[in-house]
Amino acid sequence: MIDAHSEALLNEVAGLPSLPGVYRYFDAQGAVLYVGKAINLKKRVASYFRRDHGGTRIGHMVSKIVRMETTVVRSEAEALLLENNLIKTLNPKYNILFRDDKSYPYLKMTAPARGADTAKAPAERDAGTAVPGAPVGSNFSRVSYYRGAVEKRHQYFGPYPSAWAVKEAILLMQKVFRLRTCEDAVFNNRTRPCLLYQIKRCSAPCVGHISAQDYAQDVARGQRFLRGDAQEVMRELEARMMAHAQALEFEQAAELRNQVAALSNVLHQQSVDNVSDRDVDVLAVKVQGGRACVNLAMVRGGRHLGDRPYFPVHVDEAVALRGEDDDDAGEDAPSVEVQVLEAFVAQHYIDVAVPPSLVTSEPISKKLLRALSARTGVKVSAQHQPREQRRVWLEMAQTNAGLQLARLLAEEGSQQARTRALADALDLAPDSLEDLRIECFDISHTAGESTQASCVVFHHHKMQSAEYRRFNIEGITPGDDYAAMRQVLERRYGKLAQALQAAQASGEPATLSGRLPDLVLVDGGRGQVSMARDVFEQLGLNLSLIVGVEKGEGRKVGLEELVFADGRDKVYLGKDSAALMLVAQIRDEAHRFAITGMRAQRAKVRLSGGKLEEIAGIGPKRRARLLQRFGGVRGVGLASVEDIASVEGISRELAEDIYRALH
Repeated sequence: MIDAHSEALLNEVAGLPSLPGVYRYFDAQGAVLYVGKAINLKKRVASYFRRDHGGTRIGHMVSKIVRMETTVVRSEAEALLLENNLIKTLNPKYNILFRDDKSYPYLKMTAPARGADTAKAPAERDAGTAVPGAPVGSNFSRVSYYRGAVEKRHQYFGPYPSAWAVKEAILLMQKVFRLRTCEDAVFNNRTRPCLLYQIKRCSAPCVGHISAQDYAQDVARGQRFLRGDAQEVMRELEARMMAHAQALEFEQAAELRNQVAALSNVLHQQSVDNVSDRDVDVLAVKVQGGRACVNLAMVRGGRHLGDRPYFPVHVDEAVALRGEDDDDAGEDAPSVEVQVLEAFVAQHYIDVAVPPSLVTSEPISKKLLRALSARTGVKVSAQHQPREQRRVWLEMAQTNAGLQLARLLAEEGSQQARTRALADALDLAPDSLEDLRIECFDISHTAGESTQASCVVFHHHKMQSAEYRRFNIEGITPGDDYAAMRQVLERRYGKLAQALQAAQASGEPATLSGRLPDLVLVDGGRGQVSMARDVFEQLGLNLSLIVGVEKGEGRKVGLEELVFADGRDKVYLGKDSAALMLVAQIRDEAHRFAITGMRAQRAKVRLSGGKLEEIAGIGPKRRARLLQRFGGVRGVGLASVEDIASVEGISRELAEDIYRALH
């Protein structure tokens, strides 16, 4: 094993300091193999190179190492946090990795503008003109769904595990506290209450049916409820109801009675009987069949908001490597479940605020908790054998983890069967079905406008959305799908073909990242396949890779035929064929990806506010007049030349230029 590595690498290992740090291993192509942490860098890294690991997984990984990078840190806690930051960023092959590109949604309450005054009566509003001092949207907090970076001046509640959970919370704010959800532009132009007021989901601050002071109190109660002070809010509403009743103000008392009833109904439905647990994350892990699932349930303000499953990759590789690594270090390897759970906690809370309490199905190390506490400034505790309400939450999470993992294994088994069926039907011979790679192309445009080509990738038995690509097609006759297909294939495979030819001439492996797919699907029949064949002949690539998906009679799904570029006869796989189902799935995904990109590009060209200013003779003032007259760029695009010319400062000639630019 030592002889297989360069002298420079072994010298670098020998010169490492005996300090805590993080190390990264790279292969010949520059890909990251493994990221690890160590209390003693010299001792831990040297253990990989000091003996022959044989045919084990750690031996297989070590044989690929050609380069190493290390970072010295001050403590083991810093090493742990840096390790998981790098794992999440670099995606190494031999680490447990949780992929979650989705940000969490929040419920947002906007802060009222400074100096907000009480709302005027609705009589002060004229239907066509704004009245000074009339209710302004920015003076009244708005409840909305939000996803993204938070601003300090507004209030954010969450995160929530799903968009559905946020929308349920917004509906609750409407039912109980009657808070507004409309945009400021709508609010500022209302002359009478909307339907939400009629169905008692809003107090209509837009037309002065509630004062700013009373509305602010409702907002404050809603915020306290979301923080978990439900019973306190209930008692306050009941006290105010009784006070109004004693003062013979029965209408106000009835309104508060309705609020109390709505709040009581919500509390009963959600079974909030343990409000001492304000913010808790419940984590349950299930491992089976070489796959794992971590189910995260969120409790915020004492309310169970729902859960979300996470499925890590590289579990087998990482667990095997960790076991041998710990044996070398004289340590006992933790169970697979503990390793998966600790990897999730360390990676997940890099970007997400960690609550003070975690309830876990497996014990996690105190070192990890101390590191999280040090990074966040919040003392984090974990409990893995809870009682009472926490035990109920954990059992729910464990049940859901098992169900989600069973669903995943069933889906993967079905998808693998489809991959195998397609490989058999087309006589494909990949090194393994896991490595079978298919790329599919489609062209989309509207009467030649905003032509885009899409390329989607199927690999590892599933669609790889991170590898999708769109290509803006230019320099062709509008509507020429064949020319568009030629252009996208040349751009996709031109450099790769050159690299392969250069490597073949030199006898060395290609250095360009990526490889030719095992199959290239094009959405179309003989015409598109003929164009693809010409491109591949020009580039010197294998024609047998190209397969066209030709629509059947009446363009009915299930009647598609496969057209081959190498001269083979067309093939009909059969309506119930698993192979055809996979081809249709990939083809439909390419079509979806192409058409969504085309529509976005078309909307940008037609409706972009900046498009007006790109027209000669249109400056900020004329642009503002046009937008004010027609209510936006869409309205300008729908207007006739005569309508545009009627705007102050727009001549007939300029109106014709604007019309042509937007059409």
